[in-house]
Formats: sequence, C-alpha cells, structure tokens
Amino acid sequence: MMMNKVGAKFWIARIMITWGILVILTGFVQSAMHLYILRFLLGVAEAGFLPGILLFITHWFRERDRSKATATLFLAIPIATLIGAPVSTWIMDTIYWFEWAGWRWMFVLEGIPAILLGIVTFFFLTNKPSDAKWLKDDEQQWLNAEIAKEQQLSASLNPVKISKMLFNLTLWKLSWLYFAGYTGLIGLSFWIPTIIKSLTLDVTTNLEIGWLAIIPPVIGIPAILVTGWNTDRIGKHKIHLIICQLIAAVGFVGCALVTSLIPMIIMLSIAAGGLYGTTGCFYSYLTFFFTKVTAPIGIAFVNSLASLGGFFGPVILGYFTLTIGMYILGALMISASLFMLTMRPSSRDVAMQNHII
Repeated sequence: MMMNKVGAKFWIARIMITWGILVILTGFVQSAMHLYILRFLLGVAEAGFLPGILLFITHWFRERDRSKATATLFLAIPIATLIGAPVSTWIMDTIYWFEWAGWRWMFVLEGIPAILLGIVTFFFLTNKPSDAKWLKDDEQQWLNAEIAKEQQLSASLNPVKISKMLFNLTLWKLSWLYFAGYTGLIGLSFWIPTIIKSLTLDVTTNLEIGWLAIIPPVIGIPAILVTGWNTDRIGKHKIHLIICQLIAAVGFVGCALVTSLIPMIIMLSIAAGGLYGTTGCFYSYLTFFFTKVTAPIGIAFVNSLASLGGFFGPVILGYFTLTIGMYILGALMISASLFMLTMRPSSRDVAMQNHII
C-alpha cells in the first residue's frame, strides 16, 4: 500500500537498505534475545518486497507477458541458493578476521550488497512507463493502452471494491495455494543442509554440505523457466500449476521413504523442481484476479497469509520426524492441486477464450 502511494523507486530502495542494515547488525548479536529482535525487525523490513515487486510488474507487463517476467524474477531464488550456500559456508569455515566467528562475518558481508543495490534502485528504477525517458512517446502510449485495456476486462470480472474482495472466496483460495507452496519451499530450503548431514558420515565440513545443498535449486532453474515461458505461450496456468504441485508432492513422499543420501538428493530435487516450477507461473496467475484498485491490498493480503508458511515450513520438519514431516508437506501440495481444480476462470483465461490476446 505504501509503494502504491510513494512509488516503487523510493519504497523498494527503502526495503533493501533497511534489510541490509539489519542483516549486518545480526552479525553483532550478543544473546538469543538480540537475535530474536533483529530477526523480527528483518521480517518487518523486507516483508513488503515481494508483494511490492509483484504489484510493480503489473504496472509494466501485460498479462500475456507476466509469467515470463515473474519466471525471470524468481530465478533469483535458486540462483541465490546456488551462490549463497557455498559462499556462506565458505565464509563460516574460513573467515575469522579480528578474531570474529565466521558466522558473524557471513551476516556482515552478505548485508552489504543489499544496501548497495538499494542505493542503485533509488537512482535507476522507473516507477511507471510514463516516467521512462528510455521509452519513446509512442511506446509509452502503446504500453499504457494495452495495460488499461486489460484493467477494464479485469474490472468486469473481479471485485472492484476492497470490501467485496476481502469476502471473495477466490482471495482465500489464492492464499491457501500460496501458503502451501511457500511452506514447502521454505521448509525444504531451511532443512536441506541438515538432512544431507544426517545421511552421511563422509561429509564433514560446512562447505561440502553447501555444495551438495545446491543440487535441488539447480533443478529449480529450468523448472521456473519452462513453466513461466510455456504458460505465457499457451495460457494454461491451472494445468501447469497442478502438474508442478503433484510433482512436488511425489518428491516429498519420496523423501519420506528413502533412507540414503543419493536417493534423498534425487527426491529433494524432484520436490524442488515442482515447487520452483509453481513460482514460474503462480505469481503472475495471482495478479489476474485483482483490479487496479484492489491489487495493492489483495496481493499484500495473499502474501501476508502465505508468509505464515515461513514459520510452519521449518517447524513441520523440525517438530515431527523427517518421515512424518515430508508426508505433511506432500499432503499440503496435494491439497493445493485440489484447490486449483476449484478456481474460477481468470481474466487471462477469459481473454484467451474470447481471443483478446
């Protein structure tokens, strides 16, 4: 809501700079309470980033292009893991400058890029097409007209008042779909290193575990691209999402059944492929159910409820045994696929059916 008022340029920059500062401060904690406070503040600082970026995408991309846009955006997740896992473990194992522990330097060094990129964002991000000096006048007019046409169609299909949107069943279905996927993704990401370490006696260093932990995210890169680009090509978001959710469920159930390292990495990779695959098209699919007026609150509302998965995902695998936890995550993904079957046609579906493409 704030970004809609003050613009993406300022608000995304604010998020990234405060995010980076709090990450750096985490390296200075002296007690568990310090850590709890900073982790809470970190959540407050960065919580608006994802819904803000999703809203920002609706200002710049037509519905037929949004899956490609979000797929490209969400490549950041597996790539960040791909780079972050070995880099973070390397810092923890090798850097002890000024007699500081490696984990402290990990926070300090990894908070700096967020601050620097936040400054870059403030000076270079363009709020909307009409502000883009790098677009010609006719290009600005064309893009604004295309987006306005889609907004008119969306307003004829979706609730245009915020009060009606909040009582619309579709909003709650989207929240559950997002929650299920986010719970699985965060739970998996959080516990992969521990799962790997528990299944082998040969892997002894954090760096070795970090290298093995990047395998599932590597699988996620083509999964994101394929689903994102193919849904824009043929427009079948529901089918793609159901397939990806079922693939993730198979991976989680497989994780519950295997007991050795190589089969576990294979099953983790299958689960990751399905989970990352959903991100390639779900986040564009989400935007099809909101109007220009309801999008800021609607996207944030769905993101807020789904973010509870950031708590439940790690807790499920931490509180229960690995086997039971994996079965629970698999059941969540199956429930998500069943919810997908009940979703009404989106504005993109209607546009495809009426050849407004």
